[in-house]
Amino acid sequence: MSIDWTALGQVTAVSVGVTIAVVVVFALGVLGLARFEGAREDGGGDTSMLGIAQAGLCFLACAAVVAYGIHLIVPQFH
Repeated sequence: MSIDWTALGQVTAVSVGVTIAVVVVFALGVLGLARFEGAREDGGGDTSMLGIAQAGLCFLACAAVVAYGIHLIVPQFH
């Protein structure tokens, strides 16, 4: 039995890359929530809406990546 190390390395690289990307996007979503809360306390209207839009888009992107990963893993979805 032979292990294809190239394929294993590619899967590892993609997994680490996607994990880092999802963490960064999630952190941007948290930053958007912080912007929303800070603007709400200061009474800023435009910054508040930008913060909630940023958070919503980032969390939606994270949910889409997780749903796609589940789709790839669960064989009943194929």
